[in-house]
Amino acid sequence: MASEVFVRGMLYLSLTIVGIPGNATVIVAFLLLLYQEKRLLAADAILLHLACVNLLVVVVRALTETLASFRLADIFGDTGCKSVIFIYRTTRALSIWLTFLLSTYQCLSIAPPGSSWASVRALLGHYLAFVFLFLWVLNTCMTTAAILFSFSTKNETSPIDNGINVQFCYVNFPSKLSRDANGAVQVGRDVVPMALMTLASLIILVFLYKHSQQVKGLRSSGGGGAGNGGAEQRAAKAVVALVTLYVVFYGADNVLWVYTLTVKKTMSSSLISDLRIFFGSLYAALSPLVIIASNRKVNSRLGFVAHEKSAVEKTKNLSSM
Repeated sequence: MASEVFVRGMLYLSLTIVGIPGNATVIVAFLLLLYQEKRLLAADAILLHLACVNLLVVVVRALTETLASFRLADIFGDTGCKSVIFIYRTTRALSIWLTFLLSTYQCLSIAPPGSSWASVRALLGHYLAFVFLFLWVLNTCMTTAAILFSFSTKNETSPIDNGINVQFCYVNFPSKLSRDANGAVQVGRDVVPMALMTLASLIILVFLYKHSQQVKGLRSSGGGGAGNGGAEQRAAKAVVALVTLYVVFYGADNVLWVYTLTVKKTMSSSLISDLRIFFGSLYAALSPLVIIASNRKVNSRLGFVAHEKSAVEKTKNLSSM
């Protein structure tokens, strides 16, 4: 096995080891919360949906690339290439838009009660299922090029002029215009929510700063600190952390993607595409760690599971005495 392929496989293996248990843990915690309370708040539903999508990103891309790199499975035939690239691009885009949806909802949550923005937040929470459906349909329709133009490198012997090399697969566009148009659509699909969620995060940060100044003023005047809104502030900080991860990782992904589009010939090496996919999957693998570290509902459910497990073990030990 070539050293480049080995390093590639180890990088994807690290994403798999971190991303699958992390996202699965978040999913189990919120499903347990749903079982116990019979409902989920809108922000929790978005986080659950985000964790499910991120799990798909890691499984479909990082896990399959790991198996293929170490030759543990023959996945990337023509059908495999079409399926993997289509599902990855769809779920990757959904991960981006769900993060934007989360940041928007959290931004609206700081609006004063009774304001028009508070009404927008209530309306968004009420029709959240339709928003999810719209995002799925939108991003699925925008990823059809993956089905039309993807095929295995094993079946291609002639040179490709307008393709993208992703190691085990090529995405071969019929013309440079179609490649550039598809690339521009993908960049726009990423940059629009990136700009909007950055704006939402800035609004949240300004709110947190003003609130901290108010708390300092109350403490200096002997009025004591206000405990109300602490949960919302923690949630706001977690959302800002998620958006920061997104901007860093997907920003690098898009810079590499734009560079790929500027190259006239199909690159013989898949290094740039590998780096793109790695950065794109890195958000899906690391974001559940932010959720686990910052979300008290997730922490309490994990603590509940650990407590129940220890109680069962104690019961077994007592019965065996």
